[in-house]
Amino acid sequence: MIKQAGDKNTIIQINQVNKTYLVGEQPLHALKNIQLSIKQGEYISLMGPSGSGKSTLLNMIGLLDRPDSGEYQLLAQQTETLTEEHRAILRREHIGFVFQAFHLIPRLTAQENVELPLMLSGTSPTIRREKAKKLLTELGLSQHLKQLPRQLSGGQLQRVGIARALITEPKILLADEPTGNLDQASGQEVTDILERYNSTGITLIIVTHDHHLGRRAQRKLTMLDGEIVKDTASLTHALEKKLSDETC
Repeated sequence: MIKQAGDKNTIIQINQVNKTYLVGEQPLHALKNIQLSIKQGEYISLMGPSGSGKSTLLNMIGLLDRPDSGEYQLLAQQTETLTEEHRAILRREHIGFVFQAFHLIPRLTAQENVELPLMLSGTSPTIRREKAKKLLTELGLSQHLKQLPRQLSGGQLQRVGIARALITEPKILLADEPTGNLDQASGQEVTDILERYNSTGITLIIVTHDHHLGRRAQRKLTMLDGEIVKDTASLTHALEKKLSDETC
């Protein structure tokens, strides 16, 4: 039985989390006393220089890593002492991942790559095929269902990656540099897609070096040397809210 804890209105609660790795014989303090609360439906950018701890924090949120100390509650469930089996269940049921390098399986078609998470969870072939086709069609890839990754452009590959992340209907979407390997037009297209799904209630957390993309988020977290040094509402969204209020 997975232990229940925390505030049900907060889907992510991180309390004083620390993580240290050994690089050679030297300790690297990747996360230092991280304190963070995230509510359902938030749109957050995670920014900072390389080595600041952004991807480590994203991996911690995605249950791909465990803290050395501190607490992490996901959907009001205490996670740091869960077995790997229970952590895998939480990941599969509630979290979708979008990667900079796409991480598609070369020998599988676009549709088969998207179906894969449902195949691993034992979903029937008919249901997973229907869901994959529906998602890929929504993302403008209805003509590319049977194509292999090597036959697709960078923007198309990332859209397949997004469809794969969404097929389990997750509550949280974690994107690590999702536009990093794309040209400007394709990057804008991918950003628009991610924001569209965020508007349906999915919590979106994006690691990015792109300041334009970072400003689009409702909330920007800035990291430095393993710490969150700034947690601010995006200026873009603040201005939009002000204009909206003035109009009303």
